Amino acid sequence: MNFVPAINLLYPRRCPVCQEIVTPNRENPLICPECSRQLPYITGARCMKCGKGLWKEEQEYCSDCQRIPKHYVQGFPVFYYAEPLKKGVTAFKYHNRREYADFYSEAIWNRYGMEFSGIHFDGILPIPIHRHKQQIRGYNQAELIARRLSRKMQVPCYNRQLTRNVDTLPQKELNDKERLRNLKKAFHFAGKGVKLDKVLLVDDIYTTGATIEACTEILHQAGVAQVYFTSICIGKGMDDFSSR
Repeated sequence: MNFVPAINLLYPRRCPVCQEIVTPNRENPLICPECSRQLPYITGARCMKCGKGLWKEEQEYCSDCQRIPKHYVQGFPVFYYAEPLKKGVTAFKYHNRREYADFYSEAIWNRYGMEFSGIHFDGILPIPIHRHKQQIRGYNQAELIARRLSRKMQVPCYNRQLTRNVDTLPQKELNDKERLRNLKKAFHFAGKGVKLDKVLLVDDIYTTGATIEACTEILHQAGVAQVYFTSICIGKGMDDFSSR
């Protein structure tokens, strides 16, 4: 007989995709079996920089990374930002579905745990949100994932060193150049006394990469040599081959 924690009886776990109560199953207790089979995993050839899928296997970099050079080393996204995943990610980010962090961190670890172990990170840093937003929301969704990855990887999570001092305009309303300009002075690294050579940034959604790039620049200025990132999902950008 499977043991069910008391907390799950009082507050049943919901599926991060359909958001219905997850029925006990052996495949994965964090998600409905049916929903698990519909997840938009990134498969096949991947961009050597941001990690999104490539339309042509002979390519090394996606159109976005060719068009706008990135200064981080490499990205490790798990899913495309597409249905049926979008609704759950939105609920996780804005509607207090904090428990979804269990599934998302597990998905990242299952896909990239071996690679992470070979890189030997000195620290994990969640992408911060402005303190005003965190007060309203009550949590930083990236930090929830980062803390879980920290335990799995046995690498310290530094959640106070990288801060967001400017409450910027919504990125989705801006073009690429405007996004970078919008974020240029938004972040600050207060890691004095902490020696970090290789770090893993953690975020929920990677769209154009402007946020990761802005944080990478700040970290490089602070003496961090190598910056990587991981995210739940990534947009397809200019390489949207779903219609091809």
